[in-house]
Amino acid sequence: MTSPLTALPPLVSSRTKLLILGSFPGVASLKAQQYYGHPQNHFWRILQAIWPSGHLDMRATGYQNRSEWLLSKQLGVWDVYAACEREGSLDSNIRNAVLNDFSLLKELCPGLQAIAHNGGESFRHAKHTMLLGLPVYKLPSTSPANASWSFERKLAAWREVFERNGLVQEPAAGGALDASSG
Repeated sequence: MTSPLTALPPLVSSRTKLLILGSFPGVASLKAQQYYGHPQNHFWRILQAIWPSGHLDMRATGYQNRSEWLLSKQLGVWDVYAACEREGSLDSNIRNAVLNDFSLLKELCPGLQAIAHNGGESFRHAKHTMLLGLPVYKLPSTSPANASWSFERKLAAWREVFERNGLVQEPAAGGALDASSG
């Protein structure tokens, strides 16, 4: 039996309009105490593609700066599970999971307008986040384990949700794929 693991605190502010909910941090993220800490995870790369910034190199920028940048864009990050038992990093290995208290979001993020679940395991709990009365989206997982979606396809789906919620002012050239496709 594995020891219970504890999730990271929410990375949100009173200005957060869109909250990305993952399932539970992987081993690399827990070790670093950083959301999306695995170097092969597409999360930070997708954000940089959505919000290009010549002076911000996601690979070279420290986590504190990336976090402040993310919050300045009115984005927040959290996970559906507050704690669980798991060997390795795969969602399929999560056992005895305890859900986070989503009712806290109204207090933490009074400007929250929508929630987007990063991947299928997180989206399994959409019935709980829908109780907040906000739009809820399912996004393709940014995990390296989600190899069936190309980076470009993930980016298009993520960009569409960001555009729908006013976090991107101009659509990408050529339009975006429907977030519900695939």
